[in-house]
Amino acid sequence: MTFETRTRAKIGVLVPFTNTNLEPDMELLRPPDCTVHFQRMGGYDVDEIPGSDQMAGLGASDISNDLRMIAGVRPDVVLYGCTSATLTHGPEFDATLAAEIKSGSGAACFTAAGALISAIQTIGAKKVGFSSPYLGEINQQAMGFMAANGIETVKCADVGRELGNYGQGELTPDEVYELALQADHPDAQAIILSCTDMRSVEVISHIEAHLGKPVVTSNQAMMFAVMRGLSIARHAALPGRLFDYL
Repeated sequence: MTFETRTRAKIGVLVPFTNTNLEPDMELLRPPDCTVHFQRMGGYDVDEIPGSDQMAGLGASDISNDLRMIAGVRPDVVLYGCTSATLTHGPEFDATLAAEIKSGSGAACFTAAGALISAIQTIGAKKVGFSSPYLGEINQQAMGFMAANGIETVKCADVGRELGNYGQGELTPDEVYELALQADHPDAQAIILSCTDMRSVEVISHIEAHLGKPVVTSNQAMMFAVMRGLSIARHAALPGRLFDYL
């Protein structure tokens, strides 16, 4: 019998406690011989609409206990699995948080927002179409975050209604697909799907086939950052042109 070694790398993931899609996405993307370990984070009110203030509060919340817990698996890398929690604060905050997580966990760290920017820069896109399940204010902050990194948003699409903390994760892959198409624009060199709880990974290949453009999603971008950072080769289950750059 042949078994995986489970010794290539241990990937730790900090995930908001209401998020239901980051964990299955990481398992879909998981490289062979690697393991993925999760620690759930609080710091926000489940009954509130996840607007800018709530997400900023999550980003600024105390995660010292979460870092102690995830450090218990001796991870090679730790992912901060909420895009809006740091993009609501800006690039400097995002970089500082990543450094604090690295210090507190003893592992390399990539944030969802930072990984998203790095992935867009890797494929060479300067102008993008952007979509998310966020409220308008967070979308404006997301576009500002990208602009601060030299990336122009030529079209922004949202779901057109307020979604609660569970509503984002309840969007179907078909709804995410349609949302991505709404974000397309003749000048867009790539389509960006931001949110670790949105079921974007499953439709990356379909969107790319339809639009003929690369697609970058939060969870895909984090796994790309892990694999590039740890020099892990591409495997067959990885969707999207982004992984051609490994």
